[in-house]
Amino acid sequence: MTQNISSAVMQQRSEPHDSLDDFPTPPWATRALLECLDLPFWASLHGFATCREPAANRGHMVRPLREVFTSVEAADIFDYGAGFPQADYLFGPDPDPVDWTITNPPFRLAEQFIQRALRTSRHGVAVIVRSAFLEGVGRHRRLFQPHPPRFVLQFTERVVMHKGRLSATGSTATAYCWIVWTPGEHDTRFAWIPPCRKRLERAADYEAVLL
Repeated sequence: MTQNISSAVMQQRSEPHDSLDDFPTPPWATRALLECLDLPFWASLHGFATCREPAANRGHMVRPLREVFTSVEAADIFDYGAGFPQADYLFGPDPDPVDWTITNPPFRLAEQFIQRALRTSRHGVAVIVRSAFLEGVGRHRRLFQPHPPRFVLQFTERVVMHKGRLSATGSTATAYCWIVWTPGEHDTRFAWIPPCRKRLERAADYEAVLL
């Protein structure tokens, strides 16, 4: 029997219940978000701009966030060796508010991450997720209906995320998008992120991130 490798099947990236969901985000994909939202200009207007990355992994999203925000609070439940504090984002009382929360949350806990981020972010929340996250009657009832996002930003290029490592090469059948919430904005807009990897990628992006 041959394996079914159709895109519909291959996009079903499943992880065990206790998995860390270790899929590092290429820095260029974070820069694409920052550019789409014009966050460098926003941060310049606000002076001291703060951001939280509660699933920092090895810091590959933290690096481009630090290019824009004055202060980036980064932590992860697991120690990946990048020097970030170990902290369970979903445990205990809500953390102090920040201006933005921007993260690649564990897929099975993404709703909980988003709900906490919405309560603790003054200006916005952005998560990069598989585009399939937009589907689901239950998720629509629990999350998208009471909290409509401001933007759904779909990548036209494939964002390659390999389990356990960041790589400049490779391919994937999984599509990704950014979902963005901003306070008081409930009219969801869909937009495509045009091809931008070559322009936003840096050679240093694939070096180890150490504090």
